[in-house]
Amino acid sequence: MYLPPAFAEDRLEVKHGLIQAFPLGTLIVHGRSGLSADLVPFLLYGDEGGQGVLRAHVARANPVWQELEQGADFLVQFTGPEAYVSPNWYAAKQVDHKVVPTWNYAAVQVRGQATVQSDSAWLRRLLDDLTALHERELPAPWSTADAPPGFIDTLSKAIVGIEVEIAEITGKWKVSQNRPAPDQRTVAQGLQGRAPGMAALVTERFKPE
Repeated sequence: MYLPPAFAEDRLEVKHGLIQAFPLGTLIVHGRSGLSADLVPFLLYGDEGGQGVLRAHVARANPVWQELEQGADFLVQFTGPEAYVSPNWYAAKQVDHKVVPTWNYAAVQVRGQATVQSDSAWLRRLLDDLTALHERELPAPWSTADAPPGFIDTLSKAIVGIEVEIAEITGKWKVSQNRPAPDQRTVAQGLQGRAPGMAALVTERFKPE
């Protein structure tokens, strides 16, 4: 990933936060069959390993797990808030009109060692953890225990687990921090009604005036 120093995000907790807020990752694999890309919901175990561990599952019919088992190169991309930035929002436009459109975004890329998992206890833990996490704020959370006896275990035979011990985690926050302070503020104002999540990221990186 092209990463100018101004856009580098080095804080592990911030990168972890994006993964937790936007857990649907793109698993990109370069294996014997060529390139593939799958959207996969991941669960981050941030207190495991040196930089965290990602766990997920895919359909057993999906050949991606076999590519990983054979040692294929891969990365996982997580994309956070993103938004178009209009030149009309720059304070500098009123001075010399030397401005052009751009796109703001925040993203994290993960590389590491992938392990394929078929153990029933491992899969059940992942399914329980995933469900508990994403159901927790619903008024009547669903649990895997709500399913008929043996139903989850039967379905688990049709999936394969993937575990990634993170070796490299790269964060890129392109959020107008390369612009002068007046432009940062007017961009945040322009984004507020259209993309409040990006507006908040721009605001977090305001330069002092």
